[in-house]
Amino acid sequence: MALRKGSAYTKRKARPYTRKSKKRSKSYIKTIPNARIVKFKMGDLKGYDNKEFPICIHVSSKEKIQLRDNAIEAVRQFFNRFLQIKVGKEFYLEVKIYPHHILRENKMLTGAGADRMQTGMSRAFGKTMGRAALIKPGQVLYVIGVKNEKAEVEARKLIKSAKSRLPCKISTKTIKC
Repeated sequence: MALRKGSAYTKRKARPYTRKSKKRSKSYIKTIPNARIVKFKMGDLKGYDNKEFPICIHVSSKEKIQLRDNAIEAVRQFFNRFLQIKVGKEFYLEVKIYPHHILRENKMLTGAGADRMQTGMSRAFGKTMGRAALIKPGQVLYVIGVKNEKAEVEARKLIKSAKSRLPCKISTKTIKC
């Protein structure tokens, strides 16, 4: 089944729905979908720890939104692939957010005969169907570290083209690491 469009979840006022426990009886949420984010730190990790990257670009949100895990992963893959192509192996990329918030969906059927199979809005709590990160304005989403100014220009071009993959307005800030 296909995902619902992002506007169904993006800019909603949401109370965090995250109560999970190792003991199933104490958990409010019984089934939790896996997060789709594969890696959180990529590139030259040892070089970043040794402070070999003098330029760090912070990508942050300007709005309060819910960012689904598949959108976070799509931007991560985009950054990782094109940084490897444009910059080479001398970069650092880190995802700074984690999707703790669990999304629910009240599935509705459409078509002939569907009226006998669904309950409508009675018992409309919904089943878990995905995860999202609740983002505040000014919160850092991604950190990109590069070694020289030519690589910084390429990274800024990538960030500009990644704006269409994110459901919010973003800002960038260059920091000397």
